Amino acid sequence: MTIAIVGAGLGGLALARVLHVNGMDSVVYEREPSRAARGQGGMLDIHSGQRALREAGLIDGFHAIARGEGQDMRLLQPDGTLLLQEDTPDDAPLARPEVDRADLRDLLLDSLPEGTVRWGHAVTSADNGLLRFTDGGSAPYDLLVGADGARSRVRPLLTEARPAHIGQNVVEVGIPDIDRTHPDLAAMVGRGNYWVLGNGISLAAQRNGDGRVRIGVSFYNTGEDWFATSGIPFDDPAAARARLIELLPGWDSRFTALIAACDDTVVPRSITMLPVGLTWPSAPDVTLVGDAAHLMPPTGEGANMALLDGALLGLALAAHPDDFPAAVKEYEREMFERTGAIGRQCARIHDMLMAPDAAQRMLAFFQPG
Repeated sequence: MTIAIVGAGLGGLALARVLHVNGMDSVVYEREPSRAARGQGGMLDIHSGQRALREAGLIDGFHAIARGEGQDMRLLQPDGTLLLQEDTPDDAPLARPEVDRADLRDLLLDSLPEGTVRWGHAVTSADNGLLRFTDGGSAPYDLLVGADGARSRVRPLLTEARPAHIGQNVVEVGIPDIDRTHPDLAAMVGRGNYWVLGNGISLAAQRNGDGRVRIGVSFYNTGEDWFATSGIPFDDPAAARARLIELLPGWDSRFTALIAACDDTVVPRSITMLPVGLTWPSAPDVTLVGDAAHLMPPTGEGANMALLDGALLGLALAAHPDDFPAAVKEYEREMFERTGAIGRQCARIHDMLMAPDAAQRMLAFFQPG
């Protein structure tokens, strides 16, 4: 019985690892040519996903790479008013530690038998137990798992749902080696997450494990074509930084100094999501995990849900090694309920961020009562 997993992200790798721990083989097909083909993004807040790492036998390895100080948070208004500061004691439990996505992916990759991941295999189509790749090759499967993200090639086998824009566009920039290059800004940002919430605009700065501070400036209540009309010249980084600062009128100079200090990596990102509570009729030989199944607003839950999806599907398959359809149904029942609830929570948080009084709403969220 061949289990084919499309996508070597966190969900697909967690599934492969839990299957391996339970004595079951799988093959992961990944379109990228190698694990180092591209950057893996910034830090992740891993909380509920720790259960998946325990099931995978990797919790000690996770603790070795997790940053407990990444649980620190500062919440401010554009005029510089500090609304909330939470500093995590050094001996605090690792309830919501930050971890570099690349480090977590490497932990999962290194835990798999050699040859489990087949690099350079971009899927073009799948049906009737056969995967087809862009190089003309093919591979059989008894169970196909789409772990291939927002633009999943596997999802259309189960549902016609597609991600839709949610009125948020993000410009991503960053400051490398901030402790050495800009120690004053490093002290301001602190060790974890730094949020400035204004009317329709937010700035989120996050310290990464490699010393880089990753900054996302989000523009809410904006359309899919907003980048084309924003006046941000993405092909001219210096001018792009200057235009970003222009788009923050009245913001404290400390915040615009963060943008002025950024390097030449300026990346536009349009934010999309799948319908909250998406389900589909169970198929005996295909299912989905992670963003392929339930792409959510970026509020700190996506990676956790992907890890849990992979682990819980792996456990269901291990419990029904001779009945994949039963395992898929069991997994999907739990996944639909769990991710539906989390998706609704993420949508509520996104609505708060879209509101004119976003700072006060988020302060009440973090400090209820």
